[in-house]
Amino acid sequence: MSSEAQINANRANSQHSTGPKTDEGKAVSSLNAVKSALTGRTIMLPGDDVPRYEKLAQEMINFHKPADYMEGLLVQSLTDTEWRLQRIPALESALWAMGYRDLENAAFIDAENIGHEIEVRYERQFRNLRLQETRLRRMYREDLARLAEIQAARKEAAEAAAEAEAEKETSVPQKPASAPATGEQTEPSKIGFEFSTTPKPPEKAA
Repeated sequence: MSSEAQINANRANSQHSTGPKTDEGKAVSSLNAVKSALTGRTIMLPGDDVPRYEKLAQEMINFHKPADYMEGLLVQSLTDTEWRLQRIPALESALWAMGYRDLENAAFIDAENIGHEIEVRYERQFRNLRLQETRLRRMYREDLARLAEIQAARKEAAEAAAEAEAEKETSVPQKPASAPATGEQTEPSKIGFEFSTTPKPPEKAA
């Protein structure tokens, strides 16, 4: 167990630490949040490019065109999953950078074998990244399929409603001509009769 003096010394040292300043240092530091950053509890890590994330989100919205709340949630999930997937190569690069930093001056490792040594030393971390990538890609496919299903059903319902409305408009029966009321006179021409206005000549006697 740590002594009280050691605990106090650690606390004092932590006050002087301002975190990593270089890009490599930030990438290596981000490995501490690999589990939370890739499993859904955290989307943005310190040092993440927020404008780039917002650009990705807008591109996702423009491409998928969510029309309601549920579709919007699925597009948000796709955006977050894609963001995590894009983080994995940077995390792998950070592992390699950390391995080279720690082993490049090791006397027992030659330059030809340093890559293998890094893979062995950080095998658990590399394996975790591959597992998380597989899980995230499966999530992405499932969300994408669900979104496509919902949008197809919405479009089908809209088309069916439009067809029903068009059919309703074309099937309205025409109002038949009403029969004349008792005592009223109807012009014969209106009911199909035709009369000649020229009087017939009188018949000649035989």
